[in-house]
Amino acid sequence: MYTNFQKHLEKELQDIKDAGLYKEERVIVTPQSSDIEVENRQGEVLNFCANNYLGLADNTRLIEAAKKAMDERGYGMSSVRFICGTQDLHKELEAAISRYFKTEDTILYAACFDANGGLFEPLFTEQDAIISDSLNHASIIDGVRLCKAKRFRYANADMEDLERCLKEADAAGCRYKIIATDGVFSMDGNVAPMDKICELAEKYDALVMVDESHSAGVVGERGRGVAEKFDCYGKIDIFTGTLGKAFGGAMGGFTTGPKEIIDMLRQRSRPYLFSNSVAPSIVGSSIEMFKMLDESDELHDRLMENVAYFRDKMLEAGFDIKPTQSAICAVMLYDAKLSQDFAKEMQNEGIYVTGFYYPVVPKGQARIRVQLSAAHTREQLDKAIAAFVKVGKKLGVIK
Repeated sequence: MYTNFQKHLEKELQDIKDAGLYKEERVIVTPQSSDIEVENRQGEVLNFCANNYLGLADNTRLIEAAKKAMDERGYGMSSVRFICGTQDLHKELEAAISRYFKTEDTILYAACFDANGGLFEPLFTEQDAIISDSLNHASIIDGVRLCKAKRFRYANADMEDLERCLKEADAAGCRYKIIATDGVFSMDGNVAPMDKICELAEKYDALVMVDESHSAGVVGERGRGVAEKFDCYGKIDIFTGTLGKAFGGAMGGFTTGPKEIIDMLRQRSRPYLFSNSVAPSIVGSSIEMFKMLDESDELHDRLMENVAYFRDKMLEAGFDIKPTQSAICAVMLYDAKLSQDFAKEMQNEGIYVTGFYYPVVPKGQARIRVQLSAAHTREQLDKAIAAFVKVGKKLGVIK
């Protein structure tokens, strides 16, 4: 039975390779950090493609907190929350997230993909409308697909197009409307204009939802996300986010917002109802992480210094970089194969980066996505910039 299907897959995979779009995984044999070791290569490489924005993935204080939680609360929950899978630590973490985002309540998920996937269907029906940014993360797109609400899509961060969608939703007689957007768009690094989005939401009586996965811990004066950056507290109704990026780099996601919305998600959100609770070790370390962020803004300040330094030096060298307001710097190469070749050459120089190309980004928009971290030293940044210049000249990207 499998033979014919196997041949079909082999051809599809070969076509992907021939097009220069096949994704190779490089195996890390050390903890995630600013410098790592990879399989089949001697010596360390500098890591510039992790979402480890605050440099907490190998933080000793969080590791000790994870060990302590495992000693006191065990290895796993072996159950979903409403059956026998909620510990006091889960409630403590949910309260910490609510304080951080200044919301009423929070619900934990195994990942933000689950949070977004399980958000819309329990809340909205075919009578309602979801208005989504064109560059939203795949998890938001999939969550919208699972919902029967009418769908509208506006061009990335284009407020005129958003207003068009709101008018169309009103003309269609939609009962409730919700605007859904990423806080930071992960491929370009730009921030959604939440102040303008909230103005339009108020004008057209729409709810606002934002995914803070790449913005929480990064944007805003203290890194508290888009509500802080645009002073939109009380205007953004729903936040989703992850514990797997700036917040320690492990696993786990969340939705936080009004208590009635969170309560309804506890009753009807399928990824919550049918998935195990987040493991005690991750919950314990995440609680400790929020304590650390309350104590000091040092990591966020260091991250912003690194971003400004790297961006300015790369622009001076002649690279084409999309405007960024986050820790993501998209070095544009446009050609898919060139992005792969560039990444391989960079690894030969001891710099770990990844080429992004279709279908992760639109055709003809291939790039190296550089992700800065508070853990990067000035020496490491200089080494990366020098390698970019050397490889860029070798491959004809810059003169």
